[in-house]
Amino acid sequence: MIKLKTLLGGLAVLSLILTTSAFAAAREKFGADQRHEEVKKELRTIKPSKEEFKWKMVMPWTEGLLFYDMAQHFADTVALASGGRLEIKLFPAGSLVGAMESFDAVSKGSAQIGHDWPGYWKGKNEAFVAFASVPFGLDTEGYNIWLYERGGLKMMQDLYGQYNLYALPGGNGGQEMGLFSNKKATKMTDFKGLRVRTPGWYMDIMNSLGASVTPLPGGEVYLALERGVIDAAEFSTPAMNYPMGFDEITKYVIEPGVHQPSVQCAFFINKDAWNKLPSDLKWIVDTAAKETQLWSTAWQENLNIEAIERFKGKVEFVRMDDETITSFAKRTKEYLDALKAKYPDVKKVLDSQDKFRKDFAEWREIRSGVTPWPLDDYIAGKRTQ
Repeated sequence: MIKLKTLLGGLAVLSLILTTSAFAAAREKFGADQRHEEVKKELRTIKPSKEEFKWKMVMPWTEGLLFYDMAQHFADTVALASGGRLEIKLFPAGSLVGAMESFDAVSKGSAQIGHDWPGYWKGKNEAFVAFASVPFGLDTEGYNIWLYERGGLKMMQDLYGQYNLYALPGGNGGQEMGLFSNKKATKMTDFKGLRVRTPGWYMDIMNSLGASVTPLPGGEVYLALERGVIDAAEFSTPAMNYPMGFDEITKYVIEPGVHQPSVQCAFFINKDAWNKLPSDLKWIVDTAAKETQLWSTAWQENLNIEAIERFKGKVEFVRMDDETITSFAKRTKEYLDALKAKYPDVKKVLDSQDKFRKDFAEWREIRSGVTPWPLDDYIAGKRTQ
């Protein structure tokens, strides 16, 4: 009897295995690491190099800004992973070249590498803004998926490549804060005539809605607010903003930060300098950039927790009403559609981002409702972000 049970049990297991195998055979393999085949080829020929390189990195940041720390983190990772064979020395804004001269300096080879917020190069090509932050556009998760899995990185490299540069994503700080101001602007009429500091496409959008906007450099924003030259200003995330001290001279923060749902940075490398690197160092630079992209978001969001706590004692957070946010969104769509009609590079990039957002929307909707609020808040009915 025991032998019969054992035999029957064995047959049942065999049947399950055969059924599972037949089911699996009916489908093609789902998902694959596209890099794997490339790595297998590389490993046949790649050899650790002994040559040493020293690079200069230029940027729009002063040493006190946390963007500078992102660049330093990357340089440190490259140094460690390469065993010191590739050393990258940072030069903050003004020490080697001016803040807005870094792009041209690397393009011409005066420095080998730079770090940026791509939207600063709007004057060279409007499409750069799409790789930095688009009003009502991609969030951090969206940028990562789009850049690494939906062709965004190739488009970024094609765009920078027009200027003798090789580009890699260089850190993402997450959603930015809204406007620091002494005026409690929550309705569309409140923004008419408001003198605002913001760069990129949001500058044009706000100007078209009756505000008066200037893209002041970060180092000039505090004094402009203090002296009343501007009425409101945004700069970056809570962690980035806290050292700027805007809360010392304003009463309100006007949320949400629809102008930048995510702040994406980039590393840009002179092509000649890049081509001189042996393969093993190129892989190290690429991997260090990805590691910086991952680390920067976790680092920033954790710092944001404390920054918001510090802000709360000094400023009041107010929100634009839904009608105003909708008006900004409608104007943004009109503005972006006009840009796409005028600039082929912008159309190519934004169409790609829009396609991704549309494709991702169904899963985003299906998975919604489990935002990790504190459990007591969730039980009380708080669901989505």
